[in-house]
Amino acid sequence: MNIIDSAASAIQAVWGDLTTPKEPTVYGGGGGGGGGFEMSPEELKTVIGLWEDELKKVVKDGDKIQRIMDDLMPPGQDEASSSYVDSGVDSLLSLQKQNDSMKAYIEGYIAKLEVARSKTMATDQANTLRTT
Repeated sequence: MNIIDSAASAIQAVWGDLTTPKEPTVYGGGGGGGGGFEMSPEELKTVIGLWEDELKKVVKDGDKIQRIMDDLMPPGQDEASSSYVDSGVDSLLSLQKQNDSMKAYIEGYIAKLEVARSKTMATDQANTLRTT
């Protein structure tokens, strides 16, 4: 296997098949206006589940990146081979940093969605108590 095939395999191992785009699912009601939208607690739970699924993928990708870094070895004992590996490690460290950033973003977003879901449930419960 040549270097290009190895790199392509490593990219596919981390990111999967990038040739088949997926249509995103949009949740929530509303027709715009005012810059806000509303979701039921059930819709929020679904969205949170989707983000948790994405978080699992990001964590799995981070593990793959780490394994690739751990397995990266110079093809020879010369300076050029070592330099090649050092460049690869630098690139993988940048990728890992981006992965860590994405993980932190998703974790924060899930936390915000959980707060929104709790508030929505509390509001719904208060409204139910007022009408009964």
